[in-house]
Amino acid sequence: MRYAEGPRVSCDVYIEADPSRVWGLVTDIGLPARLSPELQRVEWLDGAEGPAVGACFAGCNRHRMVGEWWTVSHVVQLEEQRVFGWTVVDPDGRYGDPVQDPAKPLATWRFELEPEGTGTRLRQFARMGPGRSGVSLAIERTPEREEKIVAFRLAELRTNMEATLHGIKALAEESD
Repeated sequence: MRYAEGPRVSCDVYIEADPSRVWGLVTDIGLPARLSPELQRVEWLDGAEGPAVGACFAGCNRHRMVGEWWTVSHVVQLEEQRVFGWTVVDPDGRYGDPVQDPAKPLATWRFELEPEGTGTRLRQFARMGPGRSGVSLAIERTPEREEKIVAFRLAELRTNMEATLHGIKALAEESD
């Protein structure tokens, strides 16, 4: 798969907890930073105190191959107890020209919740691009390896997503 094709990855997990409990965890933007090996910390911006379409949050990430970087995410989808989605932009121009427009993201992320039996099916989805990212830079250095670079990054994202989903599952299923 090539970067221009918008490579995607998704994972899901069944959680023995109702959607309202899972929703509270999914919309806690600080929680993935405790669960993911890459995302380090997150904070709401511009006075936002929680998820709402148009709200923004900053995220600090760390990767062994590229170091540490900040992004800004824009909440673009919010359906109570169903969907929480955001696009990620590069406002500092780490990967090229600075990008503030959520319609030109370096990535798109989404959690989807679906009632299932006595619990909830939780899915996490990510799409790379179309904006420039660290993957773009790696491809420019070795264009002949583009498909391997994309496959490697998708595998990393899957690993991180599975860690996040299983962490949410464990927290949601804890007894009060």
